[in-house]
Amino acid sequence: MDTSNNVLSGKQKKYLKALAHPLNPVVWLGKDGLSDQAIATTSLELTRHELIKVKLGGNSGLGKEIATTLADATGSHLVQMIGKVIVLYKENPKRQRDQRIRLPND
Repeated sequence: MDTSNNVLSGKQKKYLKALAHPLNPVVWLGKDGLSDQAIATTSLELTRHELIKVKLGGNSGLGKEIATTLADATGSHLVQMIGKVIVLYKENPKRQRDQRIRLPND
């Protein structure tokens, strides 16, 4: 895996999108927006799962820029945003080897 330059390749993003497809959101952002608590919760879930979905509430008023801000705040990769669902990935080298996501090489 080469994410040392902090950029996922197209092949890696495609792989992560496929893995994320059946996942349910584990973080919801609502009218309170991107609070410190929301960032902390997102970071915790990324540590637990490496790949997560974040759902924006319909009336939250949050736009697409929130995806980039959340990725930056958590040190994760923005895999995609479709509608009100954000997919984030962050490698966790402390997870057991058999539970880690192994990204394809370019």
